[in-house]
Amino acid sequence: MGEGAHEQRSGPGLRRGDVQPIAHVRGGRVEAVDDDWDRETAVIELEPRFGPEALYGLADFSHAEIIFVFDQVPESKIETGARHPRNREDWPLAGIFAQRGKNRPNRIGLTTCAILKIEGTRLHVRGLDAIDGTPVLDIKPVMREFLPRGEVRQPDWATELMAEYWARAG
Repeated sequence: MGEGAHEQRSGPGLRRGDVQPIAHVRGGRVEAVDDDWDRETAVIELEPRFGPEALYGLADFSHAEIIFVFDQVPESKIETGARHPRNREDWPLAGIFAQRGKNRPNRIGLTTCAILKIEGTRLHVRGLDAIDGTPVLDIKPVMREFLPRGEVRQPDWATELMAEYWARAG
């Protein structure tokens, strides 16, 4: 494959620029401040090219996975190696793919949110850790069969880091 072909393709069958936002986050936080995300509600507003039928049946599910872009992360902040999560030296170095920080190479985020309601092309959710204006790449219903099979394990530092992440006030 020539050098030009490599620049146009980022994987089999996928050309750069093929992935476009299907929606944007409206409301919720305006800054990506860690913790207490479960108290946040937001609306995912579909792009005009989609009609209400794109969301038909989604209200029958309790939760949806929202795939989005951390578009506010400057390229200079992208991590490709290891770092101490939240810059805490008392936590071990962890590679960028062993944590869920926003400064990932492709800046892609994924969150499972509670579905509150659907109004036309607007999906109301709770617990989305994305900020107002964030581009949304995809919405998928959560199905039991796609949840982890067997025991889920994680290191102690991850449990400590997440202790207040979803906490709800009051």
